[in-house]
Amino acid sequence: MSHWEKCYQDGDTHWDRGAPSPPLAQYTTEHPIGGLVLVPGCGTGHDAAFLAAQGADVTGLDIAPTAVERAAANYPELAGHLVEGDLFDLPQTWNDRFDHVVEHTCFCAIPPAMREAYCAAVHRALRPGGTLIGVWFINPELDPGHEGPPFPSAPEELDRIFGQHFDLITDYVPETAYPGREGRERVRVWRKKG
Repeated sequence: MSHWEKCYQDGDTHWDRGAPSPPLAQYTTEHPIGGLVLVPGCGTGHDAAFLAAQGADVTGLDIAPTAVERAAANYPELAGHLVEGDLFDLPQTWNDRFDHVVEHTCFCAIPPAMREAYCAAVHRALRPGGTLIGVWFINPELDPGHEGPPFPSAPEELDRIFGQHFDLITDYVPETAYPGREGRERVRVWRKKG
């Protein structure tokens, strides 16, 4: 995962569009997100800061120290809520802690072999009945011969990975997107069983 720190240090952060995810912003107009919220792979903090401004108690998590530093510089009011850490090695005190996990570009950035571990980590962090709210990268445009990241995920694969531990409660292709991502993302919300 040191690859991500190098990307931030080298300025190779093409995924950072300088603003929160448009589908996430649109979703919150009808479904406000409050309570304790974890944003894994928060990067430079745009989604986390957006949710905090809406009233959520947000924790932004990223494995890259430079990403966390830049997020704190971008949004100093959020600095105390930004954590350098590994989603796959969360503190025990985070078990069953969060009302929501908000996913955007973290899942598509990890190798597909780690997807079940992602599901387990998110499941552990959410309280019973908590929700995983995601803007999932279904059809990213990859250069010829490039396998990712980003790694695409078909809806059927998401069903397989999350379906045993979560109930799918929302699923649609958003009407808004960053330029160039139109039709390539899907908003899916899962509720933790139990």
